[in-house]
Amino acid sequence: MLRSALSAILALTMTACGGSSDPVATTSNELHVFNWTDYIDPNEVKRFENETGIKVILDVYDSNETLLAKIQSGATGYDIIFPADYMAEQMRELNLLEPIDVAKLPNGKNIMPSMMDVYWDPGRVYTAPYMYGTTAIACNPIDTYCPTIKSWHDFFTTKDPKVSVLKDEMEVVSAALRAVGVAGNDLCTTDKTKFQAAEDLLLGFKPAIIESDGATERMLNGTNTLEHTWNGEVHRMRPQIPDMIYIYPTDGANLWADNIAVPVGAPHLENAKTFINWLMDPKNIAAESNFTGYDNNIVGSDAFMDKSIRQDPAVIPPADVVSRLSPAPNCPQEVRDMYTQVFTTWTSSQ
Repeated sequence: MLRSALSAILALTMTACGGSSDPVATTSNELHVFNWTDYIDPNEVKRFENETGIKVILDVYDSNETLLAKIQSGATGYDIIFPADYMAEQMRELNLLEPIDVAKLPNGKNIMPSMMDVYWDPGRVYTAPYMYGTTAIACNPIDTYCPTIKSWHDFFTTKDPKVSVLKDEMEVVSAALRAVGVAGNDLCTTDKTKFQAAEDLLLGFKPAIIESDGATERMLNGTNTLEHTWNGEVHRMRPQIPDMIYIYPTDGANLWADNIAVPVGAPHLENAKTFINWLMDPKNIAAESNFTGYDNNIVGSDAFMDKSIRQDPAVIPPADVVSRLSPAPNCPQEVRDMYTQVFTTWTSSQ
């Protein structure tokens, strides 16, 4: 029931804008994948290669904005990309995604019904679901600042010397907006005073590290003990730090859904369809959940997922915090420009 509630939240339109694993026929033996760092199981990639005869070549990025810039710059060699919900909508509106009728692929029937008519891709023409999760705050219990962090405002005003933050424009600025009182359903506000307040707050925030990649390793080796992060990273830390704290801020947090898509001009289109179909098989996507530490939206995958994932409150939010979650926003261009301005001013000041 909780999973369905989260899916329903994700499916909401929050912006002012707008089975079988039989492979699909292929035409070449290569597949160029552009993905987040450490976000796909190498062993599963090898199994896909062995089962299909398709060689996977992997390249990585560290933010949705990096992905968009790369594709907009004319990079046409990629067959598969993994945009988040709001970025998938932006890319679809910019005609950067190939319409491949994902729902009509053999394993399209496995997509959770509540995740079929999502705001970023009604009817699942362009995207297949991958992982979904939240962005909040992790704290190693050895850190004496942990009890003082309840909200984003607490986080951005902390004096903790071992704090790190994601190098992610949307995540940082939306969290700062929440910290200055903007509601989760108003993160596309056009009120410039709200963005100025968020900028002022951030300018007083001097984290030790601003970087998305390597965050888990830094927490495990003690470089950082307080972190702005994704929930799956917390799950992956638990074998070494079982009591790692995942804080759902009282001023709200982003609930996001990453997707698998094909950029326009993909040189190995049929191989891309084969890969997407393969990942919508419950057993295959469950293996990715077990590796990444995130839940997915494929029916039947639960049977193959580690119990530790289903029992981790960082992965499956407790019922009493669900009301704090809202989808990551895809805002109109004028608002996105304000996000960029705030983020750039802040990072330039560090």
